[in-house]
Amino acid sequence: MGGMPPRLLPLLLATAALADDPYETYVRTSEDFRPVRQDKDWALQAWPSWTYMPWTHQWTIGYDEVSGRWSREHGYNGAFIDHGSTSLPGGSKTGRLDWIEQHGLRFYVDHLAGKGSLHLFGGGKEKAHLDALHGNGVRLVPLNEATAERLREQFIRPRVANVRGSPLRAAYAFDDEVSWGHFVHPTMWQVTDDAGAYPQWLESVYGVGRAPKRDRWHTYEDLRGKLKEWSIAEFDASPLMDQWSFNDSHWGNFLGGLVEFTNSLDPDTPCGIVGGQSPNAFGGYDYAKLMRKVQFIESYNLGSSQAIIRSFNPGNALPAVTTHFHKSVADSIWQTWYYLAHGNRGFIGWVQDWFDGATPKAWHAQVAPTYREAAEKIGPLMRGATWRHDGVALYYSHASIQLGWILDAEAHGKTWVNRNADERLASANHVRRAWENLLRDAGLQYNFLSYVDVIQRGVPEEYRVLILPACLCLSDAEARALRTFVERGGTLIADYLPGVWDQHGRGRSEGGVLDDLFGVRHDPALRASDVFGEKLWVEVDQDANYSWKSYEEFLSKGSTCLKHESGFHLAVRQLPALQERAHGRGRAVLMNLSPQWYNAWRVEGVTAARRGETFLRPIRAAGLAPEVQLVEAGEAGHGHEITRWRLPSGRELLFLCLNPEIRGTSLGGGNSVGLKTAKLPVTLRFAHPVRGVRDERAGRDLGDGSEFRCDWMQNEAVVLSYEPAHP
Repeated sequence: MGGMPPRLLPLLLATAALADDPYETYVRTSEDFRPVRQDKDWALQAWPSWTYMPWTHQWTIGYDEVSGRWSREHGYNGAFIDHGSTSLPGGSKTGRLDWIEQHGLRFYVDHLAGKGSLHLFGGGKEKAHLDALHGNGVRLVPLNEATAERLREQFIRPRVANVRGSPLRAAYAFDDEVSWGHFVHPTMWQVTDDAGAYPQWLESVYGVGRAPKRDRWHTYEDLRGKLKEWSIAEFDASPLMDQWSFNDSHWGNFLGGLVEFTNSLDPDTPCGIVGGQSPNAFGGYDYAKLMRKVQFIESYNLGSSQAIIRSFNPGNALPAVTTHFHKSVADSIWQTWYYLAHGNRGFIGWVQDWFDGATPKAWHAQVAPTYREAAEKIGPLMRGATWRHDGVALYYSHASIQLGWILDAEAHGKTWVNRNADERLASANHVRRAWENLLRDAGLQYNFLSYVDVIQRGVPEEYRVLILPACLCLSDAEARALRTFVERGGTLIADYLPGVWDQHGRGRSEGGVLDDLFGVRHDPALRASDVFGEKLWVEVDQDANYSWKSYEEFLSKGSTCLKHESGFHLAVRQLPALQERAHGRGRAVLMNLSPQWYNAWRVEGVTAARRGETFLRPIRAAGLAPEVQLVEAGEAGHGHEITRWRLPSGRELLFLCLNPEIRGTSLGGGNSVGLKTAKLPVTLRFAHPVRGVRDERAGRDLGDGSEFRCDWMQNEAVVLSYEPAHP
């Protein structure tokens, strides 16, 4: 009868840690991480299926019976209203509610909170305010209660009232390309003029009486010159990273407050933002926070944002869409299938050069069957579907993204103020993308797992492998959860420098927080001269490669990095590569290599891409294998991807599509690079026999079994449904 019940021990240990760790308490209890309403059934009622909503920038065909019929016939089954205006002249770019309702077009409302408050600049006007952006003052429009009241009463309340009576409203968006700065441009100011907000926030994060006393607001210039001098033990980026984290939190809570106010006016319609950017140190794009504060989001596919949003979308319920820019017929068809295969619920289309006066261009007729099939056949099948992964997760550490920017930008010297296009430069983005490419090309699907979820709930048991991509910064709370994951049998894989800094960007004086797990020691005396190319803390001089054209150029030009025999760059020069250690029932693997070269090799083709096996080996050793794969696809099938979704009926839906390189900018995009368009006969092999297989596009039953032959148009998708072997 004596002793403690085993099931109570983890709870008591967690309680003890919570009492002693203010940061864990903060993440578990703070308003910063409290989600707004995100019910699945509620969200699906508002946005039931795949919807194409043209943003009618150059809509020159008018708003009449002919244009309405043309829209429906060509797959444009949605619309938008700007500024909540419902009855402007037919030639206006803002749309008309009477026309929308006449033709049954589900619509979203843009600029619900006006323009100039959440998105500050347009048309190059930011150039007049660059000193303010880079300085240590206050945001030009402070996010305070006065601003919130103005947005609520001057814009949101009357604009919701204008459209609330329509049964076709699907979502509200406060503004386009919102940011607490300007896009993700380097911005140093404080987001609010409330003098007490930051000190109070620091107390909540560090604990009462433990918070550092900050006598002023800092900028990057305050620490840039120290980066070469600092050892790990001396390193302290916390004055800057704490500021950015505070801005992210204040921003998220500000948006969340507006969402909940809008819900009070219209409780049936999701609310959020459009024009989302890459995960970044700037602009409020800590997606672990942001995705808790919105119910609708349109984001450009930059820096893995689409996969991160999908992963942080509870139950895949919230309407998440992306922007469509038409570049070619083949690309528009590919975009439709690719983004649908990844859970997107539609497009917001940029209407530019769609028409010659009042005459639609010919390409509309060529893409229309694809849009209609997505909207009328496959989209409805995906209603309520949930993503299927293969037991592997990629860790999302926003503190590491922040520190990554600090280390990346050193190469620019004083010209750091001009750094833009972070989505194509940042080490964090490239490392993350390399891991995604490795997994997808190996036939494995994944989720991102955020620092918030891991601290609040631990690593879910559905994951057998957890990858730490450039996770430089880890808190003690995260480290405890990761240890528990390994002890119970998981495989933890880190590429380089895992947890050598804490969540505030302070170097750890005893070595990395997980060093004992990996069986190594990161010397606290390490400096930039001891890693990668000796000149910088990072793998690539991003100033010398600011306008790179190919991954090979990006990774080679001016590089002095040591190459491991595998061809990947060695990270810490004094440590060996491929360290592996058993711990509890699991294993921990430190690659001490960067995976970035895989981005270059996969572009070369299937033979070069085989060099990625160095990073895949510990994943395979953990017992992960594809549930479905192409048989002997060879060079022709290289770059394919298979996604799977569990339907409410219990059946699964499978997409075979192409995963080419994707190009976009802060103004949008998600277009393919190097798209294949051949018709390829393929065989799909299931690891376990499945039943009742149906080709949903052809409407053809394929029976039961383990192998199925199909013809795949590579810029389209094969779509199969079936009863899985393991319900």
